[in-house]
Amino acid sequence: MSLDALKNAMPDYAKDTKLNLGSVIGTSTLPKQQVWGAALACAVTSRSAEVLREIDAAAREHLTEEARGAALSAASIMAMNNVYYRGKHLIGDPEYANLPARLRMQVIAKPGVDKVDFELWCLAVSAITGCGVCLQSHEKTLRSSGVSRETVHEALRIASVIHAAAVTLDAESVLSVSV
Repeated sequence: MSLDALKNAMPDYAKDTKLNLGSVIGTSTLPKQQVWGAALACAVTSRSAEVLREIDAAAREHLTEEARGAALSAASIMAMNNVYYRGKHLIGDPEYANLPARLRMQVIAKPGVDKVDFELWCLAVSAITGCGVCLQSHEKTLRSSGVSRETVHEALRIASVIHAAAVTLDAESVLSVSV
């Protein structure tokens, strides 16, 4: 399986998504580990079995097992954190900020890969789930670590295209059955 298989699965109406998969992932200026770690973490977050299978197969060609595990960890920990921090924020009561999370998050301190890569993957996942608190936190950490806005922007582009592919292919699987 490959990125080409995922692109070829796109229906005609999703030509832009198909082309973006090739350009955003295939020709990214980011190092391969950052690209494929972000793509894998976002594929998990997209909840599309087809997208996850294809991206994981392609990512295995570019990631060590340790980096693959860290990308999966980013998706897992952010699934929890995005709900928790977005929920606290959306309630709108500032007193919730004084309450400790009391949730285990040790992987963030020791992800098994360069901290910048892990933070970038967490940011990409947070873009898909729409947690503004987490987006701001991870962007601030990345920028204070010397990461450029262009790098953050690339991660957002990857997240958006992976999510679009997942939405499209999941819709196609439902629509093709109902016809």
